[in-house]
Amino acid sequence: MIEQFPYFMPEQFRSEGNVEAAYFLESEFEPKGDQPKAIADLREGLEANEKNQVLLGVTGSGKTFTMANLIAQSKCPALVLAPNKTLAAQLYAEMKAFFPKNAVEYFVSYYDYYQPEAYVPRTDTYIEKESTINEQIERMRHSATRALLERRDVIVVASVSCIYGIGAVETYSQMVLSLKAGLVMNQRELLQRLVEMQYKRNDIEFARGVFRVRGDTIEIFPSHMEDSAWRLSFFGDELESVIEFDSLTGKKIANLEYARLYANSHYVTPGPTLKQAITLIKEELKERLNELYAENKLVEAQRLEQRIAFDIEMIEATGFCSGIENYSRYLSGRKKGEAPPTLFEYLPKDALLFVDESHVMIPQLNAMYKG
Repeated sequence: MIEQFPYFMPEQFRSEGNVEAAYFLESEFEPKGDQPKAIADLREGLEANEKNQVLLGVTGSGKTFTMANLIAQSKCPALVLAPNKTLAAQLYAEMKAFFPKNAVEYFVSYYDYYQPEAYVPRTDTYIEKESTINEQIERMRHSATRALLERRDVIVVASVSCIYGIGAVETYSQMVLSLKAGLVMNQRELLQRLVEMQYKRNDIEFARGVFRVRGDTIEIFPSHMEDSAWRLSFFGDELESVIEFDSLTGKKIANLEYARLYANSHYVTPGPTLKQAITLIKEELKERLNELYAENKLVEAQRLEQRIAFDIEMIEATGFCSGIENYSRYLSGRKKGEAPPTLFEYLPKDALLFVDESHVMIPQLNAMYKG
């Protein structure tokens, strides 16, 4: 199982506590007018451990610039919430311009199209869930969680999607493959681990989340990267080199002394946890089937049993199934009624939270159950 593979590093990589982030704010402007006082007052509130502060200003008064200065001075990771994707993209672009040397990330819903599952009793028709995922946004979500686990100089711009359930940070941070020249590893074991991390083998079409094998060379397209991939060159079972290269042209970009590969899904789960989850799923299925049979709902019982049996078979074979988020309580080990893991659990304890357009954003958060 994954825990036995010696090249997974389950420790938490991110520095906690008083380690300061090095932010490099680049702007041709200096704070003017009321901005210096606003920045100083907000900074003073942070140092006094004030939980809530409000920044007021008309459109065009430089509130984003004020936020950027506060982040740079506080030297803490930050999460900026925006009420929609358009405003989030605007804030992301502005923060990216202010902090070109730091990790500015974007975390919004990755669905281009989403139709929830439904049942039409009149015609006894079951409509399965359909969705189309935006690959670029999914990549940016992976980049955001990776940055939060590895760095302190991180600014994440997010929508209300950040309070929807994703994989538990404890599990996600365990499913990490550390690569370094000179490591001795069995190539077949490495390929098996890549599959367990939800990477797919495709020797023809090389895309994000895919790996391919060419003799003693394994090429991996990490989930968080856009235009470049990694090439692992082996001599027997020894990893000779890790090279970053252009995924389109194959041209070498750099030699990497050390690389850390994260899973291709936030819902990836270690083998022992999957086995335990499957046992609990079967127990609940048995209870629910007994309820349906007692109510003489034979069709519903048969449909439920078929669906769950198929999902369990897929999880046992591949570690994943369509709609695996439905089983997130078992996969994350949460109790009944307990909140699911969200992006907030990836944040360090001293992170700053900015709620832009709070009169719109806060009602969105409150609309979520126990939001």
